[in-house]
Amino acid sequence: MKRILLPAGGAILATGLLAAGLAGTANAVPDWAYDTMAKDAPAAVDVAEFWLAANGHTNNLAKATPYTWETKATPKLNAGGGYVADGKPGAVKPTGEETKPSAKVKNINLPKTIGKVFFVDEKGELKWCSATSIQGKYRNLVATAGHCVYDDKANASVMDNWVFVPGYYQGKTPWGIYVGKTAYTHYDFANYEDYDRDYAFVTVYNGVQIGGGTGKAVSKAEYDKFVGPKTIKTTEISAAQYQECKDFNGKETSDCYAKEESSQELVGPDWVELGADGKPKPGGLKAVKVQDEVSKAQYEAAPSGNGQGYRDYVAEEFVTKAQYDAYTGPGYRRIDAKGNYIITHYYLEKWVKQTKTTKFLKDTFIIVEGFIKDTGKLGDNVGGQGFTWNQKPQQTVFVFGYPADAHPDGNKAYTGVTPKWTYGKTNAQKYVQAATKTEEHVGLKSSFTPGADGGPWLAKYSNAKRLGYVNGVTSLFGDQDANGRYDLITSPYFDGETAAIYTKAANVWSGSIVK
Repeated sequence: MKRILLPAGGAILATGLLAAGLAGTANAVPDWAYDTMAKDAPAAVDVAEFWLAANGHTNNLAKATPYTWETKATPKLNAGGGYVADGKPGAVKPTGEETKPSAKVKNINLPKTIGKVFFVDEKGELKWCSATSIQGKYRNLVATAGHCVYDDKANASVMDNWVFVPGYYQGKTPWGIYVGKTAYTHYDFANYEDYDRDYAFVTVYNGVQIGGGTGKAVSKAEYDKFVGPKTIKTTEISAAQYQECKDFNGKETSDCYAKEESSQELVGPDWVELGADGKPKPGGLKAVKVQDEVSKAQYEAAPSGNGQGYRDYVAEEFVTKAQYDAYTGPGYRRIDAKGNYIITHYYLEKWVKQTKTTKFLKDTFIIVEGFIKDTGKLGDNVGGQGFTWNQKPQQTVFVFGYPADAHPDGNKAYTGVTPKWTYGKTNAQKYVQAATKTEEHVGLKSSFTPGADGGPWLAKYSNAKRLGYVNGVTSLFGDQDANGRYDLITSPYFDGETAAIYTKAANVWSGSIVK
């Protein structure tokens, strides 16, 4: 994929609904870059079908694992001085902030806006990170870490097949899957892997979901090859239709076949089928004795003689040790003095009336194609968090994400299946690390592990409204006391340049991919 880098020579002016809130960026000189992800609707449909069980694909969402390789070896982050804002603080309100809460809530309510971003990394592996829906003019914007969008080890190209799934849980997409259209980040991250700018804002197309498709009858060979929703519809046909189909094909096929079914009804050992005159019917049915295996205790409790439920016979079977260990039937297991493995089977008499009928059947093989439907705009479905920048240190924040990886000592405290939260005041000092060119990260004490990468840091979070202001995204993890457990997470400091990049992304339209 070719990169399109557009460093700006001056301030980007906010437009539309974001203009008033972004007045504080007037002195910022942003260097932003953007990349096209799915360039048009057909390309976006291909991406959606890659992840969903659609048109020959399996549900690849369930196969993805957390994107953690670049954070596993994170050493201790060193604490430095304080922060210097590049302008006045500012904020953009979240979607739905005007709504009044109905009641106070004691427990922490997880925001509807959070979810996972899925993509194919530079190794061709299926991966995911954490992310959130964020306010934008067209309600189509996602905020996450830059390293969850850009492959900083392969010429800073965007990840392949990038999508956002809010509320993702075990392969389910409750509000649909949102394919990335355009990714925006800082020029320094896209080109120099500068983790002080480890954030990205991605415009997404309208969501799509499985549904709306119709079944298509195909041959058995096509059915066997197809990967996706499919079913076999079996119908009963007449003997004449069966014979006609068999003659046409020259043989019995899956399009028409006979199936013999037998049924049993308990009777006495002397039962015979009677004719209309009340006498045994010539050539009529008679009682048939069949095997009825029972346990040793049931056999010993049964009477001797001849009749329904009476003892019939006992049979010993010599088996291997593997067969002996694996056996789960009613037979009695024992090992004799010579070490032989023996299963003794006990049978009672079971007298039945056996009847056989022949049914003629036809199978129709059905696959379902072209069944993605539009679920609407991201912000209309789950809302969008606000955005804030140039805030003072020691902000109280709630951080959300899907931690999944083990701690350095191997302890695995999280599964990554459901979102988690952590809470506290950011530290007054900044954090630095040479390996990632980090010089000014915000830190928060937390036991979160990788997998939470890209999750939002929400200031002024309203538990009742489930809304706040994105003031950072999880970037790095640190083990500050060297005890083998992560105890620090960090985020880039959101300043006026961050706001300018956000502004650019927040005013870009995307649209629907389903006609």
